[in-house]
Order: sequence, then structure tokens, then C-alpha cells
Amino acid sequence: MTKAELVRTLKEEAGLDTLAQAETACEKIFAIIAGTLKSGGSIAISGFGSFKTVKRAARKGRNPRTGEEIRIPASTAVKFTPGKSLKESL
Repeated sequence: MTKAELVRTLKEEAGLDTLAQAETACEKIFAIIAGTLKSGGSIAISGFGSFKTVKRAARKGRNPRTGEEIRIPASTAVKFTPGKSLKESL
């Protein structure tokens, strides 16, 4: 499902009047999730799952083209853990 399909589905399912309202709602939800994760928080949506950030340490890797050893810097990634209801529905 693409973002456009998600917006159309949200409009129909939530009974919103326009696609603009549905798109605004999607954008606000995404912004809230991103802002919370950026500030180091986590989000738990009961029955769906949780989002949290995890730190990845710096490590050594290899350039697949040349075989040369490279240094991969430390980074922060987002981890999603599905909730029990979501797991069972799949």
C-alpha cells in the first residue's frame, strides 16, 4: 500500500469529507511518531505494536566491489515490534 492509497482508505474508513483532510491526518500522525522517536522516546500502540530507537555501534565492514575494509559509523535506527493482536491476525 502506498501513501496515496493509505490516504484514500483513511478518507473512506473515517468518513472524512476530503482527501486533503485525510492527508493532513496522516502527515500529523507521521510527524508525531517521528518527533517522539527523534527526541529519544518510544511509541506503544496497544494491539498494533511499538516503535523505539536503538543505537548501533560503529563496526568494520567490507566494500563488496573492492573487498576493501571500511569503517561503518555508529548510528541510530528505528525498531518496530508487532503487538500480540497484529501477530495473531497474520
